[in-house]
Amino acid sequence: MSKTLFSLIRFYLLWIIIFFLERLIFIFYFSSKIFPISVTEFVSMFFYGLRMDASMAAYICALPLFVFIVKWFIPSLRIPVILLKVYSLIIVVLCALFTAVNLNIYQEWGTKLPYRVISTLIDFPYEAYISSASTPFLIPVSLLLLIIFTGWFLISNLIKFPGIPDTKWYLKIPSSLLLVSILFLLIRSGLQTTPLNPSMAFFSTKPILNHAAVNTEWNLLSDFIHNMGSTKNPYRYMNDGVAQEKISPFINSESNPVSVLNQERPNVVLIILESFTADLIESLGGEPGIAPNFENLIQHGLLFTNIYAASDRTDKGMVAIMSAFPSQATKSIIKNVNKLEHMPALGQNFFKNGYKTSFFHGGASEFYNFKSYMLSHNIQEIVDQHDFPAKDVRSKWGAFDHLTFQKHIDSLKDSPQPFFSTLLTLSNHEPFDLPNPPHFGSKSIANLFRSTAYYTDSALYDYLNKAKNTDWYKNTLFVIVADHGHRLPLQKWESYHPNRYRIPLLLYGDVIKQEFQGKKIDKIGNQTDIVSTLLHQLKMNSQNYYWSKDLLDPSTPPFAFFSWDDGFGVVTPEQSLTFDNVGKRIIHLQDQTVQDSVNQKLQTIGQAYLQEVYRQYLNY
Repeated sequence: MSKTLFSLIRFYLLWIIIFFLERLIFIFYFSSKIFPISVTEFVSMFFYGLRMDASMAAYICALPLFVFIVKWFIPSLRIPVILLKVYSLIIVVLCALFTAVNLNIYQEWGTKLPYRVISTLIDFPYEAYISSASTPFLIPVSLLLLIIFTGWFLISNLIKFPGIPDTKWYLKIPSSLLLVSILFLLIRSGLQTTPLNPSMAFFSTKPILNHAAVNTEWNLLSDFIHNMGSTKNPYRYMNDGVAQEKISPFINSESNPVSVLNQERPNVVLIILESFTADLIESLGGEPGIAPNFENLIQHGLLFTNIYAASDRTDKGMVAIMSAFPSQATKSIIKNVNKLEHMPALGQNFFKNGYKTSFFHGGASEFYNFKSYMLSHNIQEIVDQHDFPAKDVRSKWGAFDHLTFQKHIDSLKDSPQPFFSTLLTLSNHEPFDLPNPPHFGSKSIANLFRSTAYYTDSALYDYLNKAKNTDWYKNTLFVIVADHGHRLPLQKWESYHPNRYRIPLLLYGDVIKQEFQGKKIDKIGNQTDIVSTLLHQLKMNSQNYYWSKDLLDPSTPPFAFFSWDDGFGVVTPEQSLTFDNVGKRIIHLQDQTVQDSVNQKLQTIGQAYLQEVYRQYLNY
């Protein structure tokens, strides 16, 4: 019996060793972000992560233990030992794969591998592949193979599988119950009231050290379980009534905006620029020379200088821009057809007011349910890559931006007016394909990003110049905004830093009154505020858009909210802060001199905001 127990313990320790190796790989892969640290911090990443490692190892051992107990009670049952080796190798391969994918995901998103990455890979495998095509390949694959070979070596040499012990039947039942109980305690990580959760691995004020401690596989499994039809709000910090009271000053209210248009029923073209972060715009403090044409547009448009994206992905940005619904952190409402149909969206407002509505995209409109979203909100015409000649679909995502812009002009030539048309670009997205040589070269991912942004900037400017020759241009308001920010080109903003979410918003066109052309609005706002700002200028009702406020109303408070996977940020003139929902702590303060009482108040407002957003998400 003792040999059998020792064998089970060695099998269990195999997985502890694998997780130790995974964590070591993560630490040294991101060494430039982690080091320098103290010896205590280095050891703490392993020590605080050990509970989660032990729990995940117990999950993996559950099936072999069940087989062992069955075999123990039914000795005549033939179960080849090779099955356990095959099972172990499959788990090792999955762990290696998750580790490799996690390195690239963390590089881009600043979060441990979440379930939505796996669901995207399942639903849209090609799009997921090309999204990662610009990320490092050789090193993650080499590390993947290292884990597989290490795991196979341990399976082959460390683990021995002795025969089933000959034990009296009356000892088998209590012994089995004891083994199962031990396994349960390891999975739960003890008898404490609160079961194991990621915050128990957090120990530092540096988020990346906490993320290194969190077990990748455990985090993925936990996220999967919580995403399987849960109807519980994971962000409930206070009574719902209290939460609504806290956020009431920052949401939709009666508006008395300044009128900046010279007509009430212009055509509206909403241009959503892929990944066009503020760091690309010199007038917003970004690098000079990347978007020189946008600078020219600013001189003749109305620029909002302090706008923040709802989150970090296009699916969430689309909903924020067109439905004024904030990001739900770990969820994406556009992926749930049953919920997205109940949201209001701009297409409905324009359709009811006699506008012809359309959506143009050079890629596949089925991606992230864009097509379902548009059709369910009265978008009458959808033009995507299927409407382009095969020779024009040369980018990995579809047709290049300049072709989509040209298709837009050609299609609207005979369109009845007024019209509302949305155009989503795609070229400024991994893997940063271009139809011409990259302007900034291709020696680094950052320069590829600069080059595709430069190309999109040129394509946008060329489009607007061509549009001036149409009969609808003089009656058209162009609303130009990014879908989200990006870590590139500066590569210094982590997923929790407010600057990563700062984006341009520009109103442009002859329908803007002369006195507002070239003017800048510095009020802090959100993508969600575009709806009310636009509808009020057109004398349309925006009451259905709970989260949207009018940026051109002097009485609306300056305020922005954004969220990423299990974290949120709040931006006001007094302070910008971000909060980690797992560690339950503030992880970024823009101004360290601000009083704690102000910071705590903003934290509470942010918690109330996210709680109410998620409550409404569940109710849709």
